Amino acid sequence: MTPAARIQAAAELIDRIVAGEAAEKALTTWGRTSRFAGSKDRAAVRDHVFDVLRMWRSTAVKGGGEHGRARMLGLLRLRGIDPDTLFDGKGHAPAPLTEAERAAGRMPDGADAWDLPDWLADRFRSDLGEAAGPTALALRERAPVFLRVNTLKCALAAARDRLAAEGVETAPHTLSPTALEVLSCARGLVRTGAFTDGWVELQDAASQAVVDLIPPEGAGRVLDFCAGGGGKTLALAARLPGAALFAHDADPGRMSDLPQRAARAGAKVTVTRQPEGAFDLVIADVPCSGSGAWRRAPEGKWRLTEDRLTDLQSIQADILATCASFVAPGGCLAYATCSVLAAENEAQVARFLAERPGWRRGPSRQFLPSDGGDGFFVCCLISGRA
Repeated sequence: MTPAARIQAAAELIDRIVAGEAAEKALTTWGRTSRFAGSKDRAAVRDHVFDVLRMWRSTAVKGGGEHGRARMLGLLRLRGIDPDTLFDGKGHAPAPLTEAERAAGRMPDGADAWDLPDWLADRFRSDLGEAAGPTALALRERAPVFLRVNTLKCALAAARDRLAAEGVETAPHTLSPTALEVLSCARGLVRTGAFTDGWVELQDAASQAVVDLIPPEGAGRVLDFCAGGGGKTLALAARLPGAALFAHDADPGRMSDLPQRAARAGAKVTVTRQPEGAFDLVIADVPCSGSGAWRRAPEGKWRLTEDRLTDLQSIQADILATCASFVAPGGCLAYATCSVLAAENEAQVARFLAERPGWRRGPSRQFLPSDGGDGFFVCCLISGRA
């Protein structure tokens, strides 16, 4: 496919998304039915579609319309690319621009420039203050790719050297002593020996920093209550090699490959459907808006509603209450979200502590995309029960 044909394919896929089809479904169906598209074509088209999803409002404003062609036109203009070099009608390229298209479009401002729904733009202003604008703008860009070096098997320098020998350039990152930012060949990572031998795992740097912040003292029995795919579970296993580590999730299917990944990493993890007994450390990385990770899943910011946010807060409070019952006296409950919204973060912590006078607040931090990774929040809640 030519670069112009990729633009046309992305525009057609965006039209399907505008009509209500999920982006991943549209891309998967297109990839299966477009035998002419090679792996580089599919990757390029996917990048175009996700760039538009991250910049849904500003591309429409700059392109002068809501449909796929206008949004791709807007994306090119925002990127400083002359649309006439791609909208030339040759082969499978988009048709040349009309005079009306040339005249349409303006520079986005306000919530359009931030690429947020109006109600979320208001939340960002009230919750983040001066950081609202930089955070919103950061979420319009592609996320970096990070690796976590598995210290059960190697040191960071050794992992970096091995990756370099396999053609993958990396750099250490200040958010975590185990984090490497991938600078080249990100799409070939899973085929490297460093990955298949369990030396490195794909994990955002801020997600690693969340685990780094949790106090390790006295953590003999550890429960990852909302384990999901197991990224933080394996990070905990490397940080607490002597601990008995248990992983649980309300949807056990999400942990289906965790035993295999743990074996590859040289970690011992017990997957449990029903946790039993008391734990010195419980981590609850709860379901949330995902607002801190909208660079990776940009549809989320357009699908989130105020009612859904309220529902999520109720779910989070229930999970916190359940997890508190598993914490041993003097133990730690690490509450975490990949959200930048106060309603899911500080407000939940304040409610929890107000209802449980015997508990106290330990280390906490709000990570923002401006720190280099995704947006995360973590607060360690210490049990004072005798």
